Amino acid sequence: TSLTSITIPNSVTSIDSSAFKDCRSLTSIKIPDSVTSIESSTFENCTSLTSIAIPNSVTSIESSAFYGCKSLTSVTIPDSVTSIGDYTFDYCTSLASVTIPDSVTRIGEGAFGSTSLTSITIPDSVASIGESTFENCTSLTSITIPNSVTSIGDYTFNNCKSLTIITIPDSVTSIGDYTFRNCTSLTSITI
Repeated sequence: TSLTSITIPNSVTSIDSSAFKDCRSLTSIKIPDSVTSIESSTFENCTSLTSIAIPNSVTSIESSAFYGCKSLTSVTIPDSVTSIGDYTFDYCTSLASVTIPDSVTRIGEGAFGSTSLTSITIPDSVASIGESTFENCTSLTSITIPNSVTSIGDYTFNNCKSLTIITIPDSVTSIGDYTFRNCTSLTSITI
């Protein structure tokens, strides 16, 4: 719990599950270009981590990789990433903005649960938005859903109390249960 920083050498190709979990004093980390995947819960509950740059070598960010990183304000997801796992950035309460690259085809269940997130753009490469993906994003005011999306899961926008307007594209064939539950500011939905 006293670890504040770490440098990972270029010989490392993967950071395994829970490697730095609960390192609550960790403020910075440099991930080398040799790493191809960030496994599940790798940085879970690293509550002092403020920012992280993910190198272009990484192709997947697994479930809960940054879960509970409450001080994380920014993250850069490179074009090499194709999958964002379940609950990856859930409870990252200070995360205000995220850019998802066109390479991403899957956004996992509960991937973003930040109360500070104000806007997000989903790229045309994404086919489905998982269950609870933006649940409890209480500051989210707008979101763009591309024509590539065919399904929106249960509870996707549950408790997004600042969301005012949303357009569902023609490509969507399925909208899950409780998708817009507690969206108390929502005045218009175009389907």
